[in-house]
Amino acid sequence: MSLASQHEQKDLATYMQALGERARAASQTIALADTHTKNQALLAIAEQLDQQQAALLAANAIDMQHARERNISSALLDRLELTPARLQAMSDGVRQIAGLPDPVGAVSETRRQPNGLDIGRMRVPLGVIGIIYESRPNVTADAAVLCLKSGNAVILRGGSEALQSNQAIATCINAGLESAGLSGDVVQVIETPDREAVGILLTMTESVDVLIPRGGKGLVARVAAEARVPVIKHLDGICHVFIDEFADEQKAVEIAVNSKTYRYGICGAMETLLVAAPIAEQVLPQIQMRLDTAGVEIRGCEQTCQILGNVTAATPDDWATEYLAPIVSVRVVDTPDQAMAHIAQYGSSHTDAIVTENIARARQFVRTVDSSSVMVNAATCFADGYQYGLGAEIGISTDRLHVRGPVGLEGLTTEKYVVTGDGTIRT
Repeated sequence: MSLASQHEQKDLATYMQALGERARAASQTIALADTHTKNQALLAIAEQLDQQQAALLAANAIDMQHARERNISSALLDRLELTPARLQAMSDGVRQIAGLPDPVGAVSETRRQPNGLDIGRMRVPLGVIGIIYESRPNVTADAAVLCLKSGNAVILRGGSEALQSNQAIATCINAGLESAGLSGDVVQVIETPDREAVGILLTMTESVDVLIPRGGKGLVARVAAEARVPVIKHLDGICHVFIDEFADEQKAVEIAVNSKTYRYGICGAMETLLVAAPIAEQVLPQIQMRLDTAGVEIRGCEQTCQILGNVTAATPDDWATEYLAPIVSVRVVDTPDQAMAHIAQYGSSHTDAIVTENIARARQFVRTVDSSSVMVNAATCFADGYQYGLGAEIGISTDRLHVRGPVGLEGLTTEKYVVTGDGTIRT
């Protein structure tokens, strides 16, 4: 490494350390802020986003021009672009979060012990959250205000392609914070596009309490592999729908089609359809007709190919693939146990559904399938924080600690025991 490179690396490490120290200090003040103050800041942020729309669009135009010069795909350009409608949705989303209940300070499960102690659990912020994401500038606002409402400080690292947009949004956020008497350090956006900043952030154990990656599989895999800080994440969204032999045919068709075609690129989209053999000849042709109309390619097992005729034969790799595209793999299974074994082998612990009118079969599926969301007679595309009544989400976790499924405000907090006595001593 050259002397110049060593100097740059040292400067970057110093910059990141200072960022972390400021975030740690800010986390101690925002954790104590009352709900009124936090909501005041949120409403001020929304107002800033509305007032600064021209500046935000100008900053985004710079990012869009640079992206076109780099021949970024049309799909990524669409994610990157800010429009007046998207900015309005952004500020509306901030106002919605201001209207959500504040989880911080809520006490649950208070109980009196025989020794005279009252034992309760209180919701408290996680501390400092680092969020690493790609492309979409709206994540800057979404992530910042969710962390703010839940009493956390946050360090945001967006994609280099959205650098100008993210900085402009951060300016609005900081102005809103300061107008409510809160430190602008509660929300900090990493200003350098240097990829090494991410590597440093992953190891900042003294100043960062948890990391949340949002983006492609490569980003999430890197964070999971290199982080020395706990991570809230999901890597794949290989979601299944199992049509049981006791399913209502019309429900089965609608749920299967909706799970696949609602949106192909979401992590809750169905990638594999499992159909019980006794009902396969009745429902598969109906599903095929609907999927053909939608332009979805079917890759089927041997029995599926026999029933449907002109479909592509599935390979072993298909069962383990998250397509995020108009492609679905289909397998006919002989028993519910075979369906659940398939999910256990190939699933990603994200979202899996059963369609059945048999209560015992539904209960067996719910108890056996080890996923963060298990659906009964509902489409997998409902795996979303807003649909679950969380108001908004920062992502979905397929881990078992400390939160699982869509991560909303409560998922950005933890609990501590609060123990109250009256001169109580242990003897």
